Amino acid sequence: MTRIHPTAVIAPEATLDSSVEVGAYAVIGPHVTIGAGTKIGPHVVIEGHTTIGRDNTFFQFGSIGAAPQDKKFAGEPTRLEIGDRNTIREFVTLNLGTVQDGGLTSLGNDNWIMAYVHVAHDCHIANNTILANNATLGGHVHIGDWVFLGGFTTIHQFCHIGAHAMTGFTAAVSQDVPPFVTAVGNRAVPAGINSEGLKRRGFTSEQIMAIKRGYKMIYRAGHSLDEAKAALEAEEIKSPDAAEYLRMLRDFISKSSRGIIR
Repeated sequence: MTRIHPTAVIAPEATLDSSVEVGAYAVIGPHVTIGAGTKIGPHVVIEGHTTIGRDNTFFQFGSIGAAPQDKKFAGEPTRLEIGDRNTIREFVTLNLGTVQDGGLTSLGNDNWIMAYVHVAHDCHIANNTILANNATLGGHVHIGDWVFLGGFTTIHQFCHIGAHAMTGFTAAVSQDVPPFVTAVGNRAVPAGINSEGLKRRGFTSEQIMAIKRGYKMIYRAGHSLDEAKAALEAEEIKSPDAAEYLRMLRDFISKSSRGIIR
């Protein structure tokens, strides 16, 4: 049985592994490469300089690799790179990068991207994330490992969301969200740490308690950010089992260019 529906339109120059499945009326452009075991649903359009890895599933009506929604874009050969084992649900849009950044939009491995999610140009999504329905990422957004974005979350361009962070339903994020932190509201504010997510991922109770202490040093102790960083560094010595995670907090706030949610 053929794996490519006869109504699909695939450019002769496209590179598809022989095991790729392509549904009815899908359109695949000339600069697209798709790895083994990937399934392309009906009416999906994949264009641009787009590389897709192994064992991904694209549900119907997705727009993958379209030109960025940026008036400065002038048709440059920018890229979209998608890793392995991602699930991309209905009506998701993933745009190419722009030359004003690194020319690349990327999605890592094992991500679950739910219906109507929009990922704008030059965004970088790491691994094992869940982006719930209608989450919207402005350009140049960075999403760390194991992040969960609640439905209808909106993220301002250039924001960074740290690993294991979480946003609530309809959160409007206009500054960086540190690792492990839960952000809620419009505009989003910190509301503790993502304890339940950490438990599910095997963090020990001692590690979670140390992360909670780190959160309090940033948000509850009345410290300036420089004082919070010093307190986190001291706590790393006191809590060796959680030092890696406290260091993640300290490094994140040190590198934040937009400032963290407060």
